[in-house]
Amino acid sequence: MDHTVCVWNVWSRNQKKACVLNFHNAAVKDVKWSQQGHFLLSCGYDCMSRLIDVEKGLETQVFREDQIVGVIKFHPDNSNIFLSGGSKGHIKLWDVRTGKVVHNYNRNLGPILDVEFTLNGKQFISSSDVSQSNVSENAIIVWDVSREVPLSNQVYAEAYTCPCVRLHPFDSIFVAQSNGNYVAIFTTDPPYRLNKYKRYEGHVISGFPIKCNFSLDGKKLASGSSDGSIYLYDYQSSKVVKKIKAHDQACIDVAFHPIIPNVLASCSWDGSILVFE
Repeated sequence: MDHTVCVWNVWSRNQKKACVLNFHNAAVKDVKWSQQGHFLLSCGYDCMSRLIDVEKGLETQVFREDQIVGVIKFHPDNSNIFLSGGSKGHIKLWDVRTGKVVHNYNRNLGPILDVEFTLNGKQFISSSDVSQSNVSENAIIVWDVSREVPLSNQVYAEAYTCPCVRLHPFDSIFVAQSNGNYVAIFTTDPPYRLNKYKRYEGHVISGFPIKCNFSLDGKKLASGSSDGSIYLYDYQSSKVVKKIKAHDQACIDVAFHPIIPNVLASCSWDGSILVFE
């Protein structure tokens, strides 16, 4: 909210903030590391995505839009291209090398809440806010990246908004956090069916933009909850393995360490970040 992007040194006892990047002039909505970890991509309420060289602490490129940019995602195989989604429901594929939009994906959607590439990078999944409309079939759409067309928009027929979409690291499934207080499971193969017999439930959303994430080995799914807890689910059985009371206010995101298997971080509506081993 203070317009900054903070890079934290997790293991340091005293110098916790490795650097603070002051390039946005409004609240920051999303930040992603490039694959090699040399760059950060951030976006926010100033209607821009910004590419930052972390080593030099310099902004190298600015990508301007006519909407608040709420979510960004690098392509899984190519850090030169990324997706952005925003408040007007527009999704764009950008090329960092030219600084230009390669593809536009427009379907008169509500604000885009999340985007996620499939494993091969040829499709992506978008989640948009359907609370203002009755068109719940547009909540989750699977798109063909190169052809700019929806492959399916009849994926999720329930009248709930999904603040988060996550791909399983190996299996042909993706999950969507639903405001109906559960995580729904879908196949990443056509016709992208909802699994009606299994879902992850126990945590509470209460209208917060609560996210979830798979562990590196894909055996666990972690979700935040409005009661401030982290819920760890067994991927196969969908049962709660562990509940960790982490925060006083809503726990809005949980992420596993990208290399160390037993470390996870959580953040809260109150602005605090915790790291657990």
